[in-house]
Amino acid sequence: MCNLLIVDDQEGIRLLLREVFKEDGYNTFLAASGPEALAIVEDHQPDCVLLDLRMPGMDGVMILEKLRESFPVLPIIMMTAYGELETIEKTKRLGVVAHFTKPFNIFEIRAAVNKILLG
Repeated sequence: MCNLLIVDDQEGIRLLLREVFKEDGYNTFLAASGPEALAIVEDHQPDCVLLDLRMPGMDGVMILEKLRESFPVLPIIMMTAYGELETIEKTKRLGVVAHFTKPFNIFEIRAAVNKILLG
């Protein structure tokens, strides 16, 4: 069973994605903040991370930079409500495998995760 971490400060997004990926048989972990996400990655070493870009405190780029220090090849998918080209380019340089703009198509994000984790 694959482990998937969903990081978003919006509870509704976390719960929706958890239900979608539970149906696909994934073991899901939820984090509402950067520190919580980093602790989950250390403790459970997920196979993939869905990461929101804009969050209070530690934003998605800061979380991504921290994750890359210890987990350089961990597949990370970035989610954002903002199409900031410069930030997206930075996250690509940090190895983000896909980007989705909110509101995203749930079937597309599901297909991306399945492709990454199941081949």
